[in-house]
Amino acid sequence: MSYQQPQLRDPRQRETDLSDRESLVSGHEHQGKSCQSTAVFNVVNSVIGSGIIGLPYSMKQAGFPLGMLLLFWVSYITDFSLILLIKGGALSGTDSYQSLVNKTFGFPGYLLLSALQFMYPFIAMISYNIITGDTLSKVFQRIPGVDPGSLFIGRHFIIVVSTVTLTLPLSLYRDIAKLGKISLVSTILTVLILGIVMTRAVSLGPNIPKTEDAWVFAKPNAIQAIGVMSFAFICHHNCFLVYGSLQEPTVAKWCRVIHTSILVSVFICVLFATCGYLTFTGFTQGDLFENYCRSDDLVTFGRFCYGITVILTYPIECFVTREVIANVFFGGNPSSVFHIILTVVIITAATLVSLLIDCLGIVLELNGALCAAPLIFIIPSACYLKLSEEPRTHADKIMACVMLPVGAVVMVVGFVMAITNPQDCTHGQEMFYCLTSDNISFPNISRSHLQLTTQ
Repeated sequence: MSYQQPQLRDPRQRETDLSDRESLVSGHEHQGKSCQSTAVFNVVNSVIGSGIIGLPYSMKQAGFPLGMLLLFWVSYITDFSLILLIKGGALSGTDSYQSLVNKTFGFPGYLLLSALQFMYPFIAMISYNIITGDTLSKVFQRIPGVDPGSLFIGRHFIIVVSTVTLTLPLSLYRDIAKLGKISLVSTILTVLILGIVMTRAVSLGPNIPKTEDAWVFAKPNAIQAIGVMSFAFICHHNCFLVYGSLQEPTVAKWCRVIHTSILVSVFICVLFATCGYLTFTGFTQGDLFENYCRSDDLVTFGRFCYGITVILTYPIECFVTREVIANVFFGGNPSSVFHIILTVVIITAATLVSLLIDCLGIVLELNGALCAAPLIFIIPSACYLKLSEEPRTHADKIMACVMLPVGAVVMVVGFVMAITNPQDCTHGQEMFYCLTSDNISFPNISRSHLQLTTQ
């Protein structure tokens, strides 16, 4: 397979006024169009995918007060950069993230972005499979009469079955607009999960001893926390897909969609991060559901809802991964047969990797540092700075200048810290408070002693 450089369509008598260049996809092929509410659900569904489960862990990494500030800051940067990307597309007359970077930085930039755009959703697909296997295996263990050691309720078997029966058929769609109703269902299930986490924060939280550093303002691993948050909020890799699915897409309409989507997403994320961290403080794990007891029936229902949510989010990431490969190697318009073959190959590769990895935290940290940080902070800012003719004192340019170095620091430092200071993963182990029969009170003992108890 040889590389075929994508054909970027020239602007059609575009004037310098941005309003005359807002419709980026007038010549782009889409099988269906969606209304703004459907686009909002697609964006929200992409934001609150597997990354939300790691937000309480990011509070532990950064320190709760600083973590909250960073969460709001990352959400603002996400909102700003998503709009910046579409503005860059309008300025360059392009209708995809890849073609925007290709026109701005040429072939080397195009290859770099393609690699990042492939890696991020592909690693996200791996994390979705890990979550599906972990959560649904514990759900099926609670069914009366089921042997907990049975092969048919093991995480590996569940990952394979869910892939073949659910995620693969959904991923075979060629039009992302058709996933709007699925995204709505996923968002509703996430709200139910949030309610369960809030309920357990009230009923379980007071019975779990707080660690000594629970309320420290800032901790040394704050950069890693930004990586996890970036992983949770990023949806830049599919923003042009969602934008192109709008009826009569314009920059103004896109701004409304993004403002609404990020507002809903940050509300859910703040509540989830707060309630999850307040319940477990320093014992919070990368996968929050690993903190809850297996005998908790309410949380078992939450695990089931979250497993379904992740399965329904999976196809959106597969869309992007497949489109990147199709654009780079096959000119962007694969035949129906090749569309099916490429989808099967991508999903098979993600499934095989997820069968070998069972610790979610390191996946979130590395994907956030290596892929999410460049896609959120660096590339949108660099494209806009090069394309825009606004004065240097313009607010968008000042913000873009700030985002560039910050993104570079998050990327480099976050990757180094994730490798040199990996999280402790207690996958499959019951926490110490689950082994206490009454589960009503604990003495004020040290954190080191509690960790020994878990071991």
